Amino acid sequence: MKKLLTLVLAALFIFSLAACSGNTNTDKDTAKDEPKEETTKQTIEVLKIGMIPDQNVADLNRSMESFAEYLAKELDMKVEFVTSMDYAALVTAFERGEIHLAWFGGLTGVQARSLVPEAEAIAQRPIDEKFKSVFIAQKGLNIKSLEDLKGKTFTFGSESSTSGNLMPRYFLMEEGINPDKDFDGAPNYSGSHDKTYKLVETGTFQAGALNISVWDAAVAEGKVDTSKVEVFYTTPEYYDYNWTVNKMDDETKEKIKDVLLNVSGDQEILKLLNTDKFIETNNDNYKAIETVAKELKIIK
Repeated sequence: MKKLLTLVLAALFIFSLAACSGNTNTDKDTAKDEPKEETTKQTIEVLKIGMIPDQNVADLNRSMESFAEYLAKELDMKVEFVTSMDYAALVTAFERGEIHLAWFGGLTGVQARSLVPEAEAIAQRPIDEKFKSVFIAQKGLNIKSLEDLKGKTFTFGSESSTSGNLMPRYFLMEEGINPDKDFDGAPNYSGSHDKTYKLVETGTFQAGALNISVWDAAVAEGKVDTSKVEVFYTTPEYYDYNWTVNKMDDETKEKIKDVLLNVSGDQEILKLLNTDKFIETNNDNYKAIETVAKELKIIK
């Protein structure tokens, strides 16, 4: 009897140890899971948004700060606008995960999504389905066609700009013009569309290319002197600007997309971007830009 009691107590002791051991492992598993949950929350605790600096920086910053406040209210979360020194800086910040939502041009969007395969283009303006660039020149130079640009001084916008460099360069090459050899000296890169038309207007360069949206707005608002500079060629259509989201959970992504597709008409960002709304888009719409960029060896 005594021996039997001893065996029972021993069995109970072993069972107790096993139970404690099981609880300890569960605690450890829970402890391991908790930081992961916390990390997931931290990635969307503050939604950081950015925009390529393709026009007047003061106007851009003011509009984006206001838009960040609007998004914060609609999404019920903190939103912060982060400025970028240039196009490349925004792409780099996006790759590092420092920007969660970005307004890209067609080319910078392709570059960013090639670096972050999980990223998605989710919204664009109606005009971005059929975007165009314009070639401008000083009046009085008798420049009437792309062929007439040979031997003239010329400025593109940013090197990373779709409408200010990539597509204008492509259409020049389609006409048999090599931008790196056929101009009077190497082409200039102004850095933004508004600087491009000013450089041509002041006579610093004889001709240039920029996006049609910025040009039309500048003319409408009297920011460019059309007695000194004129459009002589408008390109065929192509896809361009878009809102792209970085990798994130589907629920947050869909909330952001829904807000963008329903932005109210009085938002300053709409005026800055010369539109009255955003419409849905997807990565496949920019395959042509990716192809052209690879042909021109701008991206691999």
